[in-house]
Amino acid sequence: MTQHITQIIPIEDMLPAVAQGAIGIACRTDDEPAAKYVAALNHEDTRVAVVTERAFLAALDGSCRTPIAGYCHKGEDGQLHFKGLVASTDGKKIYETSRTGTFNAEEGARLVREAGEELKAAAGPEFFVW
Repeated sequence: MTQHITQIIPIEDMLPAVAQGAIGIACRTDDEPAAKYVAALNHEDTRVAVVTERAFLAALDGSCRTPIAGYCHKGEDGQLHFKGLVASTDGKKIYETSRTGTFNAEEGARLVREAGEELKAAAGPEFFVW
């Protein structure tokens, strides 16, 4: 399939949708053998990024149908780096934010809740009528 790729779009040019490209696996909560197998498949850096990005989406009351983008990764410095944005449905207005902090899910979720509040204040309540 890689022969069909014509361009890799840099994050600086276009942020992806929240949790874009992540694969989630679920199992029954009471199935310990399955949970052990699934836990072995976990990639912790990806889990932290997805938890952070989804917390940003939740902070803005977003869904897969709202123009919200977010990207979290572990930087070369070991820190959590997050960039997010929300756009008007016609794409004419865009509000952006970014945060840096300790790379863990709890800190990531806290930072993006704060980022979501920042965007809500900047855009105003009428902006978020989807």
